[in-house]
Amino acid sequence: MANLKEIKSRIVSIGSTMQITSAMKMVSAAKLKRAQNAITQMRPYANKLTELLANLSSSLESSEQGGFSIKRKLKKVLIIPITSNRGLCGGFNANVIKASKSLCENDYKDYDSSILSIGKKSSDFFRKNNFNVISSHDEVFSNLNYESISKIALNVMNMFVDEKFDKVVIVYNQFKNAATQNVMTENFLPVENNENSEASLETIFLSLKKKILFLNLSQSLLKLSFSKPF
Repeated sequence: MANLKEIKSRIVSIGSTMQITSAMKMVSAAKLKRAQNAITQMRPYANKLTELLANLSSSLESSEQGGFSIKRKLKKVLIIPITSNRGLCGGFNANVIKASKSLCENDYKDYDSSILSIGKKSSDFFRKNNFNVISSHDEVFSNLNYESISKIALNVMNMFVDEKFDKVVIVYNQFKNAATQNVMTENFLPVENNENSEASLETIFLSLKKKILFLNLSQSLLKLSFSKPF
């Protein structure tokens, strides 16, 4: 049985541990807040660029669009579920997998559907359940940058232009807050045209140029803010 001195020593030790964990919690909360602000502040720029792309696509002739806006008779669909490599994150991965599985078995059950998985959790699930997985990209999160992502995107775009697939759909989690993410299903290809757009090609290019400059500036500022020590 522990004596009084040992009990007091243990109380002091536990108190010190509580102080350390409390400090770590504060640092983590500050990092989470900064990351959350970065995501929410960049979202309007991404949405506007998507809108500008749709306007630009609707203003071009089909021969000038590089084949990315051509709507073909639907026969083959490529679904891209994006999950993490690790678990223990509630429904983060399960919800994306469930939505992707539903697309294959319900929405596109009468078509030839394939999976290009990003993230180990989706790769493991769809391979284990005998879905047609054409490729997996579990390594992308170990070195997440523009170059690694652009290789995947370029490969998907080439397959679409080569008519290996008639439609490409992305399934991912959209950040809402630290506890909630909304599962999003978006058409990646073909690029949707904005039929209601009345803007001239020159106006669209000028607007696109401004938005890209703003986006580049915002990215630079974000990089600077994240490089500062706590």
